[in-house]
Amino acid sequence: MMSDYTVSRISSTDKRAVRQMDALLENEGIERDKNLDYSIGLFDDNYDLVATGSCFANTLRCMAVSSEHQGEGLMNQIISHLIEFQYSRGNASLFLYTKCNTARFFGDLGFYEIARVEGKVVFMENRRTGFSDYLKRLQRETSAFLESEKEQDAKIGAVIMNANPFTLGHRYLVEQAAAAVDLLHVFVVSEDASLVPFSVRRQLVAEGCRDLSNVVCHETGPYMISNATFPSYFLKDSDTVIRSHAKLDIQVFLRIAKALSVTDRFVGEEPFSQVTGIYNQVMAEELASTGLNCHIIPRKADEDGAISASEVRCLIRDGNFEALKKKVPACTFRYFTSVAAEPVIQKIRSAAEVRHY
Repeated sequence: MMSDYTVSRISSTDKRAVRQMDALLENEGIERDKNLDYSIGLFDDNYDLVATGSCFANTLRCMAVSSEHQGEGLMNQIISHLIEFQYSRGNASLFLYTKCNTARFFGDLGFYEIARVEGKVVFMENRRTGFSDYLKRLQRETSAFLESEKEQDAKIGAVIMNANPFTLGHRYLVEQAAAAVDLLHVFVVSEDASLVPFSVRRQLVAEGCRDLSNVVCHETGPYMISNATFPSYFLKDSDTVIRSHAKLDIQVFLRIAKALSVTDRFVGEEPFSQVTGIYNQVMAEELASTGLNCHIIPRKADEDGAISASEVRCLIRDGNFEALKKKVPACTFRYFTSVAAEPVIQKIRSAAEVRHY
């Protein structure tokens, strides 16, 4: 019976409850996600955990019911509580990633499929028209740039970047892509999982591309996230996680590409990051079967080698603004030498790791 169970928040300091949560998740083939900011449990009279669920930002994660108690409607109770909690902190648009065999269950609870990787993961949201509304917004943002797109053979490109922060390397990628197409869509990852806040990254990319007349900038919204926060709790190993994330991102991108008539995708070469290297490889493979052209652009280099955002963050951390000036556009340099940048600089300086954040 529902009344036999107590709903209680699971604090990270409650070692007994955390151990029970880990054991319950493991029994259901799930590993506790490293990114959780709120967890609850349903406990019986002996304070034994029978069901659990968690949140991170605007997503629901790590939901499981003990096999002995499945069929009692406990998952509905967990979901209802998490949704209520999300609403209480102002998150009306909610998302979840789940196994393919449980997608129908979440569909019955009011979630709608956005994209899936067969046999691995389904991406869902609680708004029926959420993603289609996002696509319409992209089309509206593009309407002022549509003169060349009216030609049937127009080449339309896309670049997706985190720009943490916007460097001369990013600028070079945009320049190369813009020169190869009639219209270029530049998407800035909206998720705030980076040392440089999204509001700043968006501002610097828009300002740094303003002189390129065939470039239109967009936000990815909640539909594309970084590998750092991609939920991996139900996937078996890191390689599977990276590949599943890449394939899911491509499925989302293909819907965006169809709405915007994109013909070409551009990415920067990644000689340093194994994660991005695998991502780019999967993307090239996936796009090849769709008819979209995938272009991997060599990195812009100076006397120190390839320019990277990691290197730029190190220079900011160290206060080496003389070297910084040579590696970033004027708009980025102006920002990081302004009073407005002081909280961001402090955040970078206090970070344990800035190179691959």
